[in-house]
Amino acid sequence: MRRLFWLLTGAIVLVVIVAAVAFISLRTRANGFSTRATPSELEEFAARTARGMALPVGARDKRNPIANSSEILREARAHWADHCALCHANDGSGDSPMGRLMYPHAPDMRKELTQRRTDGELFYIIENGIRLSGMPAWGSGTDQDVKDTWKLVHFIRHLPDLSPEEIREMERLNPKSLDELEEERQEEQFLKGQPPSEAATQHHHH
Repeated sequence: MRRLFWLLTGAIVLVVIVAAVAFISLRTRANGFSTRATPSELEEFAARTARGMALPVGARDKRNPIANSSEILREARAHWADHCALCHANDGSGDSPMGRLMYPHAPDMRKELTQRRTDGELFYIIENGIRLSGMPAWGSGTDQDVKDTWKLVHFIRHLPDLSPEEIREMERLNPKSLDELEEERQEEQFLKGQPPSEAATQHHHH
């Protein structure tokens, strides 16, 4: 009887797997591998599963050795604005041009799926990345990088309570494009009463 039960269970699992593969195959033939499409629930589940499998057993129990403080959050906020906001947005929502183009999209890190992870798990993900996703490995192994990563863990915990003032501060710290830098330079020249440079004028006409 037990053998029959396991045979039936195996057959059901096999049918589900075959159906899932057939579904993905049909979607792929119809739409290709474009990341512009909205991920299916099955693909999102696969991405979440890959993230869970990427974590070694010992990562969960690691404690954050950096004591939290307003100064630590200030440093982590600046680091996030300069390195992480491109994909995750300043507020951690993932609602950025780069985050929306990922497949699956960058997660909303303010929500439970991220916030319920332990400090050790968040640290491991930042340091080592996640395979089969857009999350790279940021850790270099240096003492400073390790400290910066633990500070980012504190900041991730703070994301649900981020204030409008903090977001405005981060916007000033976000990397700027060449066009934005040139625009700022021209504004500064204008405020000083200086005429725009010839190169800037030519750039503007182009």
